Amino acid sequence: MRLKSVRQMTAVALLAVVAIGASACAPLRSHQGYVVDADLVNSVQAGTDTRQSVLAVLGKPTFTSEFNQGDWYYISRDSRNFAYNNPRVRDQMTLRISFDQKGVVTAVRRSGVEQVASISPSSKTTPTLGKKRSFFDELFGNIGTVGAVGGAQGGNDNTGGGRDTP
Repeated sequence: MRLKSVRQMTAVALLAVVAIGASACAPLRSHQGYVVDADLVNSVQAGTDTRQSVLAVLGKPTFTSEFNQGDWYYISRDSRNFAYNNPRVRDQMTLRISFDQKGVVTAVRRSGVEQVASISPSSKTTPTLGKKRSFFDELFGNIGTVGAVGGAQGGNDNTGGGRDTP
C-alpha cells in the first residue's frame, strides 16, 4: 500500500512538471499600435475628407511625416513569441493618408507585413581612435586630474566669462 502511494505521488509530480513545461511553450500574443476598424478605415475617401474629418473618424495618427507634412500614418501590428524568443510579426497594416496644401485627402494607401524588415545588429564593439583603455584605466583614470592643467582651477569655470581677476 505504501509503495502505491509513492508511485501516485511520483506520477502527480511528473504530471505537474510536464504541465509547467507545456505552459512555457504557449505562444504569447501581443498587439501594438492602432486598433483597426475596417468600416472606419474604408470610410475615408480621397477628394472628400479633410484633416479634421479624418481626425474625427480615425483619431490621432501613429505618426506624421517629418519631410512631407502632408502624410499621416496609422500602424497596427500583431506579433507572437514562444517562451523567451524574440517576437515575430504575424500581421501588420500600415495606412498612409496623404493630404494636399488645403488639407484635403489626396490618397489612402495600405501596406502589410511585406514592409517589415528583419535586422540583425552586430554584437561587436565600435572601433574608436586613440588609446584602448582597460577596466581599471576607466575606473581610476581621472584620479589626479582635478586641478591639473586643463582642469577646473583658478576661477575658470568654462562658462565663457574668462578668468576672474581681483
